[in-house]
Amino acid sequence: MAKDRKKLEIACTDTDCASGLHCFKATHQMVAQNRLGVCRECGAKLVDWPRVHLRDARDVQYTFAMLKLERVRHFFWHIPLSERAVNHARRKGRIGMHARVRKHLGTTIGPAHPWHDGFQTPMAKDAPNAIGYAQHATATCCRKCLEYWHGIGQGQPLNEAQLDYLTDLVCLYLDDRVPNLTEGGEKIPPVRRGS
Repeated sequence: MAKDRKKLEIACTDTDCASGLHCFKATHQMVAQNRLGVCRECGAKLVDWPRVHLRDARDVQYTFAMLKLERVRHFFWHIPLSERAVNHARRKGRIGMHARVRKHLGTTIGPAHPWHDGFQTPMAKDAPNAIGYAQHATATCCRKCLEYWHGIGQGQPLNEAQLDYLTDLVCLYLDDRVPNLTEGGEKIPPVRRGS
């Protein structure tokens, strides 16, 4: 079960500024000083936030490039996906994953005040599907990340346009990380734990 999952050794606020990997999540002190959008460790201002906050699907490559500048996002863009996660995506196929992602986002981050917000997307090595990896990589994991990365304020349910955009981000990540998905899915036996 979920309690057995092996946690990853990374936190949302980790940085490695010397390697160009930052954290743009503002501290309370940064908010009070109106120092938003800069790295909390070194102060680097690298992201054109108004551009990212437009949520323009035609400019998604810029958004992805900026996400990869944040250490936690970079990690999830480059960690190998578990065999279980890849097989889950292959079984569902592109159409099935799109529907699954849309439903999942609507449930986990769609409400104005999601249950267990900030902790609803586990960071586990053996995640049963690739959606969690994608959510951390695309900053669609919690309402706090949605706010600073995508300019979607907390306290209001996501609308259809927002859900469409966020679903597209997650699905584009899946296309990148699990290439060659068939449209309708394939028959793949499940990977059992301990095997």
